[in-house]
Amino acid sequence: MAHGHAEPRWEHFSHGADIGVRGIGRSKAEAFEQTALAMTQVITDADRVEGRERVNIVCQAPDDEILLVDWLNALVYEMATRQMPFSRFEVHFDDHQLDGAAFGEHIDLQRHRPAVEVKGATYTSLSVEQNPDGLWKAQCVVDV
Repeated sequence: MAHGHAEPRWEHFSHGADIGVRGIGRSKAEAFEQTALAMTQVITDADRVEGRERVNIVCQAPDDEILLVDWLNALVYEMATRQMPFSRFEVHFDDHQLDGAAFGEHIDLQRHRPAVEVKGATYTSLSVEQNPDGLWKAQCVVDV
């Protein structure tokens, strides 16, 4: 497994007016965490956000793809209602349930300088898959 030691990472890919977010990791959980980080990076520089407060998120869905959209939309909802960007994520799977946590702080417009508002995750370009090299990739397009 030559690529098995690859570091988890996130990427953006262009999709018209929307933005694609992709997470890559050594496990499905890591890929979901990185996709959440990619979505955060659309809004603000996660390095400027301190993970002082924990918000727990639980999602259930019949498959991994819907679970990814539900996870990201739960994060969008929590960010909007709490006025809180996140900088770190933890994901654990138990069958078709995701037990997750997001760590962030209340928004400071001077420090966080939010660029855009993410309205939600969509089913466009949605996929969760394990590559032949063992790495997991989770992606979808977010509506901005």
